[in-house]
Amino acid sequence: MSFGVPAVAVVPLTASALVLAQQPDSGDNGGQGEDFGKSSPVGLLVLILFLIAVVFLVRSMSKHLKKVPQTFDKEEAGSASADAETEPEPAEEATEAAAAAEKKSDAAAAKKSD
Repeated sequence: MSFGVPAVAVVPLTASALVLAQQPDSGDNGGQGEDFGKSSPVGLLVLILFLIAVVFLVRSMSKHLKKVPQTFDKEEAGSASADAETEPEPAEEATEAAAAAEKKSDAAAAKKSD
């Protein structure tokens, strides 16, 4: 028992396969004509202009980066330490107030015992 394809179905399949496998003759080679891959002098000029623009941008950026401080923490730390020297922190004030109250209570207890 052999499996065979009827001739009515074989002819259209082979004809369509031959048509689809052919190279296009319309002159459109998918953009790959005889000038494909070649550059023009205009392209070279555009490339040189882009390189010159990049050089100027790098020089400008390096000038601006030289003006930026190394770290931004110095100003904040300097102002915070200056404030800390002039004004005690609230925790220190509470500790000093408790110590003063303790001294007063000790002094009052000493007077009563006399």
